Amino acid sequence: MTSSSDTRIVVTGLGATTPIGGTVPETWEALLAGRSGARTLEFDWVAEYSLPVHFAAQIATPPEQVLAKVETRRLDPSSQYALVAAREAWADAGSPDIAPERIAVVVGSGIGGVHTLLNQWDTLREKGPRRVYPLAVPMLMPNGPAAAISLELSARAGAHTPVSACASGAEAMGYAVQLIRSGRADIVVAGGTEAAMHPMPIAGFAAMQALSTRNDDPAAASRPYDTDRDGFVLGEGAAIIVLESEAHAQARGARIYAELAGVGMSADAHHITAPEPEGSGAARAMLEAIETAGAALSDIAHINAHATSTPVGDVAEANAVRRAFGELAGSIPVSATKSMTGHLLGAAGSLEAIFTILSLHHRVAPATINVDNLDPEVGLDVVRGEHRALPEGPIVALNNSFGFGGHNVALAFRSV
Repeated sequence: MTSSSDTRIVVTGLGATTPIGGTVPETWEALLAGRSGARTLEFDWVAEYSLPVHFAAQIATPPEQVLAKVETRRLDPSSQYALVAAREAWADAGSPDIAPERIAVVVGSGIGGVHTLLNQWDTLREKGPRRVYPLAVPMLMPNGPAAAISLELSARAGAHTPVSACASGAEAMGYAVQLIRSGRADIVVAGGTEAAMHPMPIAGFAAMQALSTRNDDPAAASRPYDTDRDGFVLGEGAAIIVLESEAHAQARGARIYAELAGVGMSADAHHITAPEPEGSGAARAMLEAIETAGAALSDIAHINAHATSTPVGDVAEANAVRRAFGELAGSIPVSATKSMTGHLLGAAGSLEAIFTILSLHHRVAPATINVDNLDPEVGLDVVRGEHRALPEGPIVALNNSFGFGGHNVALAFRSV
């Protein structure tokens, strides 16, 4: 076992199940087509509980269409989504032939198995303890998705679950880098998952006025940086990435999408839900990611923003970008892909990392939809209308993820 802080970490596999596609190719195609995954919820509980928000970005391909019946029976939806995405990512990486002791899993979640927890609570109240499902505890555990993937791949180098709200999926990738550079693993399957399409989380987010209430036009509800934005659209799904050392990938002849070159993390220590308005903590995370990537500010050719479509959050992130980049801030193409996918909470960072990787791979910054009137407080070059071609040659792109509790994570990916 060897370790080195200079070890280059590369991306060799991608997997996802999202509100706009059941696979990475389907999701990327829908993203470039400007397709929104938001739609009216067709559940009886919307009316039963008089929920003020009637729409969300639900998963495009139900997991029961992909998984075996026994898997859907024994796994919470959060684990189901993660397993679907992990299988795609592992196959995309060429199903590496590697000793189990050299594989690790890091999969985060913001909320965990909320479906199982709340549904089994209902069962307990209505039918008594004997009717509670014997697998309720392993299904509701936040580490359930990481454990399911570890069992699937016989990954014995470690199975970990960072829980940092909407930064969880991105933080998982940062931890994966540490695992490889420490010498504990050669390959790490990392990402995030979330399945919070349940009346209680929707009611909770609505009560804090975090959700858009555009019930009459769900597809136009997620509108990052637009003057008429009124909150985020709840999404669900999972996104998983296979990471390994460059030497290991080259030795097995793997296709390499990009290099995960830098990771930056910080905390606002400002408020349990609101971002620090000047963006100082987020800016520090971006600058750390750029520094650890060995890059200069002028090397950053694209930013995939956190940009949830909340009135306060979007401006705070714009302030952070200006703080970090100074006079260069207005010249960097910024994409806000939650305008199409909605906000996948703990899976948002990993899904947007995939978008960032594919943007480098295909040399294109996807256009943000629903930006009819750009907020003058933003002051960034938001890509809208048409996709933006990215430069040839070596370039670096940032993926920003921020979460309740003041968590800030920035990932720097370099083209190959």
